[in-house]
Amino acid sequence: MKAMILCAGRGERMRPLTDRTPKPLLPVAGKPLVQYHIEKLAAVGVTEIVINHAWLGERLEDVLGDGRQWGVSIQYSAEGEALETAGGIIKALPLLGREPFIVINGDVWTDYPFSRLLEVSPERAHLVLVENPDHNAAGDFALTEGGRVLNEGTEKFTFSGVSVMTSQLFSGLNRRKLALAPLLREAVDQQQLTGELFRGEWVDVGTPERLASLDESVRNRPS
Repeated sequence: MKAMILCAGRGERMRPLTDRTPKPLLPVAGKPLVQYHIEKLAAVGVTEIVINHAWLGERLEDVLGDGRQWGVSIQYSAEGEALETAGGIIKALPLLGREPFIVINGDVWTDYPFSRLLEVSPERAHLVLVENPDHNAAGDFALTEGGRVLNEGTEKFTFSGVSVMTSQLFSGLNRRKLALAPLLREAVDQQQLTGELFRGEWVDVGTPERLASLDESVRNRPS
């Protein structure tokens, strides 16, 4: 299975930290945020990784290179102007192939076991959901006991930015700026999305304050 790490965002809320450094390269305990994903993917045998980029994309390529230092192969999908999440994935589909692929937001940190994703065979996509953080208290999706994702329900959870997707989710769509959420909600309406609830550690590193808190937490945990 291949994986795509989404790294094209500008990181406006992280300024001035992201004025000269792309958000996925911001350090957590002395290591670039995106490196945690690469190492975790390599540890479960996912060695073909696609990374998209726009803002300061050359910095990502300079730092990460071809991935050989982690035992993986990294290919880049350069966008110039960010195409949003779905648009970025659509542009990268020729690199990802026809089989289901892992998609991970480059600006999240989690101890979710990526090995679980290797066992998933989604119809359109499989989403990892988490408990709602304060900045997304209303949640995004509900989940049935059987693992079917719903748009509405008595209890909703937050999409973690970790998933397995298929090219069928983007069938018929052209390479253009396009958000992911409407596509996911449409697939939910067609009962073609599965999901799971993860109750472990997960942080959306969207502000300097969250980055500082995560950095302190990771530095202070037992090695």
